[in-house]
Amino acid sequence: MGLPAGIIAVGFAILARLMGSVTDGGALAGLVVAFLLMLAGGFAGFLPLVAVFLLTVVTTRWGYRRKQQLGVAERRRGRTSSQIIANLGAAAACALAANCAPRFRELLLVGAMAALAEAAADTVSSELGQATARRAYLITDLRDAPIGTNGAISVEGTLSGCVAACIVSWVSAACGLVDWNLTPVIAFAGIAGMFLDSIMGATWENSGKMGNDAVNFISTVFAADAALAAVLIMNRFRL
Repeated sequence: MGLPAGIIAVGFAILARLMGSVTDGGALAGLVVAFLLMLAGGFAGFLPLVAVFLLTVVTTRWGYRRKQQLGVAERRRGRTSSQIIANLGAAAACALAANCAPRFRELLLVGAMAALAEAAADTVSSELGQATARRAYLITDLRDAPIGTNGAISVEGTLSGCVAACIVSWVSAACGLVDWNLTPVIAFAGIAGMFLDSIMGATWENSGKMGNDAVNFISTVFAADAALAAVLIMNRFRL
């Protein structure tokens, strides 16, 4: 699987770069993530990543003019390597661990999919919320906040983020990467990570104690850990 995975990963990185969705560094980081996921889960491991990519591209460009007016639009040069690692690093780490410890492959793939679900939920909730919401509220006290404020949530954004997490979990099951009965675990872990991201944004990021990349990375790690813990508690896997 090594050579085919490498070819597909390179093609994916080139396509993302040509679309302007990532910088050169972002394309390289995405290549590594795609390669590790395919080594762990075969071609099926690549499909949830494609789902995250498509959700990100569509929602980032949705309502772009309004986002520019609000001053929250994503830079046109695309996402950088640090942004890709922050959002996809946890999934890549789970995939790498699955390659190193085949005995726990199925368990670790659940963690990887939960991390991808959180990345999709966070991005979609932010992008669609900024594009469509009429009002936003700070998650810590539900006071009105300007749209695009760190830690501000909206009904539109929250619902769309929940749908995005579900889509990633469904894709991971539809391609045979995880069992269907684990899709709720993956989706809820991703949604929980999305809310944690907002809480950290409203507190640590707004106070300058943490940057956006760190917030995103911690949220994806939390989602992966939450899914792993839930599966172990459910006794789905015997260690």
